[in-house]
Amino acid sequence: MKNVALITGASGGIGLELAKIHASKSGDLILVARRKEELEQLAGVLRTEFGVKVLIFPVDLMVPHSAAKLYAQIKEEGVEIDILINNAGLGGYGKFHERELNRELDMIQLNITSLTELTHLVVQDMIKRKKGKILHTASTAGMLPGPLQTVYYATKAFVLSFSQGTAHELKKQGITVTALCPGPVQTGFENAAGMAGSGLFKNAASAYSTAKKGYAAMEKGKLVVITDRLLAFGLNWLVPLLPRKMVLSAVEKMQTVK
Repeated sequence: MKNVALITGASGGIGLELAKIHASKSGDLILVARRKEELEQLAGVLRTEFGVKVLIFPVDLMVPHSAAKLYAQIKEEGVEIDILINNAGLGGYGKFHERELNRELDMIQLNITSLTELTHLVVQDMIKRKKGKILHTASTAGMLPGPLQTVYYATKAFVLSFSQGTAHELKKQGITVTALCPGPVQTGFENAAGMAGSGLFKNAASAYSTAKKGYAAMEKGKLVVITDRLLAFGLNWLVPLLPRKMVLSAVEKMQTVK
């Protein structure tokens, strides 16, 4: 296999579109998600349409140490990972104290722990080869506090900070790390997170356009890419000037399910 991209959360949304984009550039793939049937279907399409090699691993990254087991399975296949795309993520709507604690811990496991574990393992091989690209799907949520999605926003703040810190540490090793920070995206996230009635997703971007911008930024080795220009302006230039309590109230109102 050549120019291999490992993509987690590959069975739908941004991950699926990233897989298609990479395959369109004749890159081989390792696809990871919980749903085996969806992975098999996607792999078949990519092999037929683009003539690329595809390995699938149905893995639940909410299970502790599942990332290490996944890495071990890939090593058994003798495949080297050129691009790591940590895209799998989980959200959840509601006040922190009213939500089930296990759901919040699952979110932390998937969004933070498994991402960190898999990155640490894969990057060792990249360092040996003095090359590699990493793309983490963070979020503009990581730039704000998030009442009604408190833990989700906090996990994405970790991903954003982690991406930038490791990017700086690894730049002399020939490895780039990019944080993809979309706003609301049409991925089904709103349904999975219990936010179907929220106005937040009224003008959501497409998964394809988001993936395209993220992949292009990764190719160029950019540090952070906010996919919505208007949102980028607001987050970079307006939000920092506002009182923090005003920001908290605005985010809560924006996310309230009617």
